[in-house]
Amino acid sequence: MTGGAAWVRRLAVLVYLALGAMAVAALGAGVMALVAVGDLPRVPSPLSRIIETPPTEIFAATGERIMLLGGREAVPLGRVATSFIQAVVATEDHRFWVHHGIDKLRTVKALWITLTRPGRVEGASTITQQLAKNLFFTFERSWLRKFREMLIALQIEAAYDKGTILEAYVNQIPFGARAYGIEQAARIYFNRAAMDLTLAQSALLAGLPKSPTYYNPHRHLERARERQRIVLDRMVAVGYISREQAKAAAEAPLELARGEARTGSGSYFIDWVIKDLEQQYGPEVVYHGGLRVTTTLDPQMQRLAVESVRRSLERIDETMGAPREEASSEPVQAALVAVESRTGAVKAMVGGRDYHESEYNRAVQNQRQPGSGFKPFVYATALERLKIHPATVVVDRPVRIPIQGAADWTPRNFERGHQGPMILKQALMRSVNTISAQLVARTGPAAVVETARRCGIDSPLTPVYSVALGTSGVSPLEMASAFATLASGGVRHAPFGIRRVEDAHGQIIAEHIAGGEQAIAPQVSYQLIDMLKAVVDQGTARVVREMGFTLPAAGKTGTTNDYQDAWFTGFTPTLSVCTWIGYDRDRPLHDKRGVGLTGGRAAAPLWAEFMLRATEGDPYRDFSVPDGIRFDTVDPVTGRPLPAGAGGIPVALPATGSFAAGDETVPQTPEGRLE
Repeated sequence: MTGGAAWVRRLAVLVYLALGAMAVAALGAGVMALVAVGDLPRVPSPLSRIIETPPTEIFAATGERIMLLGGREAVPLGRVATSFIQAVVATEDHRFWVHHGIDKLRTVKALWITLTRPGRVEGASTITQQLAKNLFFTFERSWLRKFREMLIALQIEAAYDKGTILEAYVNQIPFGARAYGIEQAARIYFNRAAMDLTLAQSALLAGLPKSPTYYNPHRHLERARERQRIVLDRMVAVGYISREQAKAAAEAPLELARGEARTGSGSYFIDWVIKDLEQQYGPEVVYHGGLRVTTTLDPQMQRLAVESVRRSLERIDETMGAPREEASSEPVQAALVAVESRTGAVKAMVGGRDYHESEYNRAVQNQRQPGSGFKPFVYATALERLKIHPATVVVDRPVRIPIQGAADWTPRNFERGHQGPMILKQALMRSVNTISAQLVARTGPAAVVETARRCGIDSPLTPVYSVALGTSGVSPLEMASAFATLASGGVRHAPFGIRRVEDAHGQIIAEHIAGGEQAIAPQVSYQLIDMLKAVVDQGTARVVREMGFTLPAAGKTGTTNDYQDAWFTGFTPTLSVCTWIGYDRDRPLHDKRGVGLTGGRAAAPLWAEFMLRATEGDPYRDFSVPDGIRFDTVDPVTGRPLPAGAGGIPVALPATGSFAAGDETVPQTPEGRLE
């Protein structure tokens, strides 16, 4: 075969293959079109039904409805400010009034940019296409969905006039802050009706849908202002307003409404619940699926928690002598979490001084060092593994623990001095650091971490010796939950805020079944409770009794280095409550004289104020004593039993032998001193 003939044959093969590829592509496009058309949702009549999605209802434990999610408040186009209509058209789809559902010029331009600029995907959706997107239950980004969306947009434009389409659109836009539609947005952000919006307000709102969280004016006012200027520039370019009007609007003051008026006093709790719902079911179902969610929130207890935080912080501000201007720029914050001890149900949650000023939930998101508030896990580990008990004698003395490859660890007591021999119960009551250090040196830090995990601490804990003094960050929710494990006889119940979820038809799709697991032995738990009761009655948290709280209670204070965090986690047989006080940035808590505020001075009073009101009218109920516990009165220095009426300290002891779970033992003298 000649060279020319071979070349012709190769050309013929290439043409044949190209034609075949084109046929396959055409067939594929045809199949895609058939699939897309064959599975298209129907355009509703009237069009307003396109935004009618059942709201999710959230209820308190009492049955009181506390929030609606996703419900829209539709208004006629005539009750929307002209400036907003112009702003949203100029920003989202400036050719809206002339195209027929698809802007061919924008589509070609977007396709060109997407193909020629790697890594950049240009959007070209018209207002009609964005409205059509609501007919699909998924917002996945695919070419098939985009093609189907375009077909729906053409149907909408053929069936309805532009005014009807625009009215449906402005009533379904998500503006953030749980505002859907322009009427809700106008009221939430500016506390006025949509028809009363100014040009400046309209431009700001029209810029939010691009990224409601990123441009949220309550959190990022400068970003929102910059986006507002872009919207105003678009309005000038389209010819809706003059350059002078745009300049005046950009310089006009914005008086934002004070936070989200619809969220109420349970906002931190509700945010926590909504996040949990979104993780389980996805935002689309949560906001548009018509769920009925029954939570664990006690509305009365929540109101008391909010009031207690407010009043306590007012007292702390006065104690610290903080200037008003300083307090307004970075005020002292607080958190409070109340957990039902025997179920794990969260009854109240406050995550800061004022939700409307800061939505950051310090009750859940804050990972702060608990200081001595972590010591109960050290003592629980020691009771389990070292075969010791509350009357075991320990010695408060200087401690130096060698650290391989690092400097020795030499913990110091809060009071700097040393008190010599004392029983273990006395050591916890006085929160002696050197005793905790000696205990963790014998058990090993990994064992303490393991105990804390069993009780309910989920945050990362570094297994180093200083963990005995609470040097790893935890949240108030974790602390309240972990101490609830002690209150319930060592049974761990994971904290939860959602009791039941029903779908739009009333079918139960999720329900919390009460149940727990034994985390530590009941006898160990009760010995620890007995020691922690002494903290409240005579120790670092005795302010609780001084403020008039008389019901049986146990707990532990915590204060971190330089007084940056003040903690108190305390519990009754029914309720475990953690309180935290501190700055968001690491700053010390000092009073007017420069004296640091401890957990006993700052956080325990908040706990007492809340509990005094939250338990008002509750019957006297003490902690249940498990089998295998005996009571004795011992000398606080020698640990030796004392006859009745001879003074001493009452202690709860193992009835016979030790109830330790591990096989690590420590030789003891007759007085029980650690050797």
